[in-house]
Amino acid sequence: MNLKEKIEKLKAHPLLQVLADNKGNPRTLVLIEPLWGIPYNLIAPFATLYMYTQGITDVQIGLILSIAMVFQVLFSFFGGILSDKLGRKFTTMMGDFFGWSLACLVWAISSNFWLFLAAALLNCFEQINQTAWYCLLIEDAHPKDLVGIYTWVNIGGLVAIFFAPLSGLFVSSYSIVPVVRVLYFLFALTMLMKTLITFRFCHETKQGKIRRQETKGVSIPHMLGEYRHLIPKLLKDRGVLKAVAVSVILYVTNMVNTNFFGLYVTKRLGLSENFLALFPILNAAVMLIFMVGIQHRMNTTKFRIPLWIGLALYSIAALVLILSPASNLSFVLLYVFIAALAAALVNPRKDALLQLNIAPQERARLNALIMASTIALSSPFGYLAGWLSSLDRRLPFIFALFLFITAMLIIRYIQEPQVEETDA
Repeated sequence: MNLKEKIEKLKAHPLLQVLADNKGNPRTLVLIEPLWGIPYNLIAPFATLYMYTQGITDVQIGLILSIAMVFQVLFSFFGGILSDKLGRKFTTMMGDFFGWSLACLVWAISSNFWLFLAAALLNCFEQINQTAWYCLLIEDAHPKDLVGIYTWVNIGGLVAIFFAPLSGLFVSSYSIVPVVRVLYFLFALTMLMKTLITFRFCHETKQGKIRRQETKGVSIPHMLGEYRHLIPKLLKDRGVLKAVAVSVILYVTNMVNTNFFGLYVTKRLGLSENFLALFPILNAAVMLIFMVGIQHRMNTTKFRIPLWIGLALYSIAALVLILSPASNLSFVLLYVFIAALAAALVNPRKDALLQLNIAPQERARLNALIMASTIALSSPFGYLAGWLSSLDRRLPFIFALFLFITAMLIIRYIQEPQVEETDA
């Protein structure tokens, strides 16, 4: 096979076809996702230790998570309303600026509980961004391509993880606090850049223009009051409720892993802090190989079996971590490998499943309502996970194992959504 044939074969890859078929917002947002993914993944392995090193206790870390979740619920409710009144594009930009750029500046100077709490509360603006961003990403895309689009979103974040050794190298040379402070400053700058690119190259969606016109002159209190009609509609939709239940479970388990994995492997298993930069790289490599080499060979319009298998793998990974002997790197590496396979199966599908169960006409407010419900239902578990970790650092992961098994039972009863070829 000559070079020209190889290039043509590469162009025919289904993931590249997804970008070719979905120009405009989907392509732009996918391509700029590393501006968020690179700094986030450089910081993520050290974020909890950054707080812990400055005297923030396990319980205080959990308390910050729970307080922030309460405010995230409030911001989520307004996310749908602002997405309709101001448009998907402007609301996305506002969330990126206040929820990430400004929040990261506060994180960069944080040195006590109150400053860390203030940064976490600013980060709640990101919930406004989430509702608008999802709409901006998919509303003008083809429904059949949603799994592919969400796969690209995951890839954008995963590629960034290969920069993680830099943070590990700097931490080992200069200690964790000054390095993470600099990274937060850089994060603030990249998110400002992302906001400007969104302004320049994205456009308002068709549905966004319709909703902006429909809500013109309608007061925010009146739109808040309309949630009383949407909530019963949501509660009667069993397909949406099952998708929401799975999303809540995965939200909680991700919160446990993000905030307590680093403490578990360093404080209980006795591994060096330098390894914290290695684990995300292995995770990213496994997920990328799966998503690029295997994902497109699967039926991307089927959800139940891949989700069930992914949750089963998550359960196995949790068992491996819980049973890991002290100072045994191989067990932790095995955990990361299995969890990466699980994430590659689950992440794109659980997002696409939820969107395919939502009526396009009310996507913004239903997304906001679902997001608010997800956070509200998850909020007590931040403090619970911190309390469990203070008793025994294995307990948060035992709790996560129980949640994965519960999600597997729910997945057994979901119905496959009908994927049409028409626009979203």
